[in-house]
Amino acid sequence: MAHDRAMRRTPLVAGIVLLAAVGTSRSANAPDPCCFTNEAYAGVCEVVPAQGETCDSILAYLNTPNSTGKGYCANTTIRGGWRQAICGGPRSIWSP
Repeated sequence: MAHDRAMRRTPLVAGIVLLAAVGTSRSANAPDPCCFTNEAYAGVCEVVPAQGETCDSILAYLNTPNSTGKGYCANTTIRGGWRQAICGGPRSIWSP
């Protein structure tokens, strides 16, 4: 009977180990977030760059007066005056 219980647990344990390994590899490959502040924006805006984006390109977008089409920083329309900041503290998170 103990052998039967052990056999039933083996697939469960293997599944848990597999899920843990997949979760670890995803977080290891995820890009670091970029954080920005603006006097007209409450808190710190945190953006996880999409493929092909960098913190510099996101900052340039936020500081270009006529830029449209991205939903950074809770879809803010504030353009200009953005600065890169250290991530942490109260913030708004946007990720594609």
